[in-house]
Amino acid sequence: MSDVPSHLRYTSDHEWVLADGDSLKIGITRYAADALGDVVYVDHPAVGSSVQAGAIVGEVESTKSVGEIFSPVTGTVVETNQAVVDDPELINRDPYGEGWLFRVDTPDSPDLMDADAYTALIGQ
Repeated sequence: MSDVPSHLRYTSDHEWVLADGDSLKIGITRYAADALGDVVYVDHPAVGSSVQAGAIVGEVESTKSVGEIFSPVTGTVVETNQAVVDDPELINRDPYGEGWLFRVDTPDSPDLMDADAYTALIGQ
């Protein structure tokens, strides 16, 4: 069973979003990390780049497959997590903590799922 923290919001693409100061912190869920298997490579958007809600902005490669990373919001990337590039297995070990992917500065207030709705989506 996947854990689904109640303080985060979720997309149907299995990403989580946390309002963190003036930006949104974004990562992939434990469900997605478990489905991918051992993550071996991460490519995320560059700092300063513009991202569009729903657009592909990177990928996560595992020993089993490659998953695309979608931006849940429109905005500007203000920070990326170099730690997951250096140690991609952080996504498997701590997807909701040290395994975050990037931060976006956005004026949008995205309409995302709460933990109960995401839990229902993944059938937990």
